[in-house]
Amino acid sequence: MISKELIKKIRHIDIKSAKLVEEVFSGEYRSRFRGKGMTFEDIREYYPGDDVRHIDWNVTARHNKAFVKQFSEEREINMFLLIDMSYSNHFAGKKDLIAEIGATLSYSAARNNDKVGMMLFTDKVEKVIPSKSGKKHVLSIIENILTYESESKGTDINHALVQFSKMVKKPGIVFVLSDFMDQGYEKTLKTMKRKHDVVLIKVRDRKEEKLPYGGIFTFKDLESGEVVTLDLLKMKKNRMSQRETELKDVISVYTDEDYVKLLRLYFMKRGGLS
Repeated sequence: MISKELIKKIRHIDIKSAKLVEEVFSGEYRSRFRGKGMTFEDIREYYPGDDVRHIDWNVTARHNKAFVKQFSEEREINMFLLIDMSYSNHFAGKKDLIAEIGATLSYSAARNNDKVGMMLFTDKVEKVIPSKSGKKHVLSIIENILTYESESKGTDINHALVQFSKMVKKPGIVFVLSDFMDQGYEKTLKTMKRKHDVVLIKVRDRKEEKLPYGGIFTFKDLESGEVVTLDLLKMKKNRMSQRETELKDVISVYTDEDYVKLLRLYFMKRGGLS
């Protein structure tokens, strides 16, 4: 049974996603992700100007006149959410923001009659929800994003990408939501992009990137449990160690930013609208 508080939160996400769907997941953006393949539809007589590569030679030979295959563009797409549920994403408001973005994208898929599936991962694959369509299915996905408690603390993005590639063979749109505080996944990501349209959404909190000056602070790694003490009185400039990798198709969102606006700007640029 879904609690009243959760229903209220889902309703909030639904309202917020409406604008995103209207401005981002329609029109030029929608066409940007369409046409991933063609499906056979019918056979008809050849007309001058038809692509000769579409001639059906078996039918042509039987009827002693040229016939061509007709194809229709595949309009339905599959959207997949790969969501990092590791403990580093519990810092500040990162987990809530990841949940809201994932839920918004799920609603967007539903409003466009597209299928959506989800993988929740840490240093292992924790839960997989197969790709389906419909409001009831999306509601299940949103409930899982908002309420799931991870079993492991660590992060292994490479493992998640490898397992996803083994499970999902048909091309689709893949959104990976994480703080990307990990390494060793770049090669697998590059291979995955040959089949899928992959978009990385990097969620950050500004407190992770800059430390206050003039004090002694103790930090605990949320994933490994390691405790580190830094004497900032002796340091002129300090930053948390975070590996930055030059990757394409990345949307960086801070917890104090409007992610709807950032997604809209990103896809407008991607679709050549700005």
